[in-house]
Amino acid sequence: MNDKSEELLALIAGFTQKRILVVGDICLDEYLIGKPLRLSREAPVPILEFQQRFILPGAAANPALNIHGLGGLASMMGVVGDDEAGRNIQDRLLELGIDISGIAVDPCRQTTVKTRVMAEVSLRFPQQLVRLDRQERGPLNEDTRNKLVSLLDLAISSVDAVVISDYKSGVVTSELAQRIGRLAYSSGKLVAVDSQGNLDKFKKLGVVKCNQIEAEASLGCSLSTDKDFEEGSARLKKELEVDGVVITRGGEGISLMDAEGRYYQIPAVNRSEVYDVTGAGDTVIAVITLALTAGATLAQACQLANYAAGIVVRRLGNATPTIEELREAIKGAYA
Repeated sequence: MNDKSEELLALIAGFTQKRILVVGDICLDEYLIGKPLRLSREAPVPILEFQQRFILPGAAANPALNIHGLGGLASMMGVVGDDEAGRNIQDRLLELGIDISGIAVDPCRQTTVKTRVMAEVSLRFPQQLVRLDRQERGPLNEDTRNKLVSLLDLAISSVDAVVISDYKSGVVTSELAQRIGRLAYSSGKLVAVDSQGNLDKFKKLGVVKCNQIEAEASLGCSLSTDKDFEEGSARLKKELEVDGVVITRGGEGISLMDAEGRYYQIPAVNRSEVYDVTGAGDTVIAVITLALTAGATLAQACQLANYAAGIVVRRLGNATPTIEELREAIKGAYA
């Protein structure tokens, strides 16, 4: 190992006991796995013989799971319905020791459920055939919105940082995002955003992460060369008035611009063993936030996030790396 790897390993040690509040849209990820038998006579589709079903908290709950898995103390804030899916999410988070006191239950709203139908084949993991989403995208009612605001005022004072995870299901409005910013900055807390577009509502909110497609949509131009990404990052940073911009690029890694206007391109550490990219972005924002609260630069935080993402894309579903796995990945890279 060298000095660089020692620095990264020291930062990982600082993840422990960091208190992170995750605010955003929560869903239940459902996986139905079957064994292919034959093609149906009714339509050109395979018939699957049911093998197993499993469920996981998803969307904004996944960064919370990642934070917990890496030694942090995660608190979850969002909305679920008064239904079986909502209770399953809360039960699972509670089992793991994640604080759910910030979850509001809205009896008039259905919990979002994303169902993936998977076929067992000769490859390492089942292959996804179709995804069916039961998603509520409407705005929150006034009572639920007011409850979240009152919970937020209390929660931010007791954490080290806030993650905003926007899955466009009605929780993360411009008003809520800006309120988080005001409360966090008045008490010196970091805010990190994982967006799915609509970047304007995250102005002046610390570090904003988006993927390449979302960055291109916001900028109104394509990004292909390293120069494109550097110029695009600079534009986003200036227009959003944020401390840092992170653009995830899949197999090409991460581009970022820090508070001092320094641009970095960090290559992906795993481009060959990719089985399921579900939730990789959630892992990235969780690691970036933990690393920044532990004293990392944004470039170091993104490098750690790349290692963590390289671990989870080898697994099925919303996988979460452990702190030991992250250590071993770094040691292996610098051996």
